[in-house]
Amino acid sequence: MLDCHDLFQSNLNFKKVLVNLMSSTYNFPEIKTNVLSGLTVALAMVPEAIAFALIAQVSPLTGLYAAILICLITSVFGGRPGMVSGATGALAVVMVSLVIQHGPEYLFFTVILMGILQIIFALFKLGKFIRMVPYPVMLGFVNGLAVVIFIAQFNHFKTINPEGLSVWMEGLPLYIMLSLIALTVGIIYIVPKITKAIPSTLAAIIFTTGIVSFFGIDSKTVGDLGSIAGGFPEFSFPLVPLSLETLQITLPYAFLLAAIGLIESLLTLNLIDDMTDTRGRPNKESLAQGFANIVTGLFGGMGGCAMIGQSMININNGAVRRLSGIATALFLASFVLFLSQWIEMIPLAALIGVMFVVAEKTFEWGSLRLFGKIPKKDIFVGLLVGAVTIIADLAIAVILGVIVSALIFAWEHARIIEVVTSKNKKGCKTYELKGTLFFASVKNFNELFNIKDDPKEVIIDFKLSKVADHSALMAIDNLANKYKLAGKKLHLVHLSPDCLEVLESAKSMVEINVLEDPKYHIADDKLS
Repeated sequence: MLDCHDLFQSNLNFKKVLVNLMSSTYNFPEIKTNVLSGLTVALAMVPEAIAFALIAQVSPLTGLYAAILICLITSVFGGRPGMVSGATGALAVVMVSLVIQHGPEYLFFTVILMGILQIIFALFKLGKFIRMVPYPVMLGFVNGLAVVIFIAQFNHFKTINPEGLSVWMEGLPLYIMLSLIALTVGIIYIVPKITKAIPSTLAAIIFTTGIVSFFGIDSKTVGDLGSIAGGFPEFSFPLVPLSLETLQITLPYAFLLAAIGLIESLLTLNLIDDMTDTRGRPNKESLAQGFANIVTGLFGGMGGCAMIGQSMININNGAVRRLSGIATALFLASFVLFLSQWIEMIPLAALIGVMFVVAEKTFEWGSLRLFGKIPKKDIFVGLLVGAVTIIADLAIAVILGVIVSALIFAWEHARIIEVVTSKNKKGCKTYELKGTLFFASVKNFNELFNIKDDPKEVIIDFKLSKVADHSALMAIDNLANKYKLAGKKLHLVHLSPDCLEVLESAKSMVEINVLEDPKYHIADDKLS
């Protein structure tokens, strides 16, 4: 386990962090790239934060405060520079039932518990296990989220009719919205061919906003979602009774939110690692996410985690330093404090166009060419994870994908166990075992031996096999008992010393050869 004192000193000593930031080598082009990308990401986060807050049935400022605080804290203290965190839809859909039943104060308390659970996760160094997520699961996660990002934008194509009902746009308003989206997308793809002095996404937002303002085009704006004007968030411990009943209400939500937040954050970290050919620090990121959520809950925010869409904007702009996330948070704060009337003028079509491009760039189009070229099981797992991400929930999708991958792996390796038999001049029969002996292959292992017809002396050679778990050891013990009851002598050769420690009935039958016996550890609780 991590040394708590060292961990707190290294991650929470603000002076040291400032020194590290100041000592980082930044040249002017990097500063410009990261600051302008931060501005672009901040603009794209505003409607998302408001929309997610409305989904969770809380005020728009609750989402914006979460975006500001989480983005700032994780950018300064996190383990993945360039990754952007804030309020997310994956968490909002879980929060809504809690808010409806018990109110926002219970949500804030739950977010604090969520942060504590994430810190515990980091203290036990569990972030490393994200590396065990198979590539097909990762591919399904990325493609599924790309589709989710794309589909989510269509909620902005709805409007309120005179009867107060939400209906789809039609006629001129729809054509205006589609035209502005097309204009934004076109600018994003054209600008990089002309100049790279300014991020194309920022140029598109500014140009489209200018067109709408100059010609007085009637189109939905950020202000139509709700006002973003506000002051500094105020410290306030959630007004909930500190009782066992409160814990019973909030703890299940906290566990679910913590799991979803960590899975989405660490998978996004993995994705950025691959894109930038660098290595993030999962445990440090988990710790920062936990502290960010605790602070957010204490200042009236809805909590959050990594945002893959905004992170992709950042990375595609070439902003891979901490400065980009810090700039994002500071720009968001300035929007709320000083520039709300200007930000509320931005047409939603411009931001929808940006997110459409993000979805297109996030989707792994090369995966479509893999059909027929990679094993069908990998295609199945990728499609399964993508579909469940779209239909249900990210955490469920990833966990299901890992379980299915593990089951497929176990099933395939269970079949790859066989023996080559031979007899020596003395009539002793040798079974030369090949493959991995573990819980799933035990049945096939037992069927390899013909105890009734075997001679008086039998040798089982494990030199070309591996005994993997306790189920395998029990199978060897049971087989030894059967040979003993049949009045036959069994010799077990080339077993790992670990196996000898756990074997019971078969221990006396093991022949030890220090030079040739393999050395590996088996997965067994008795040895831990």
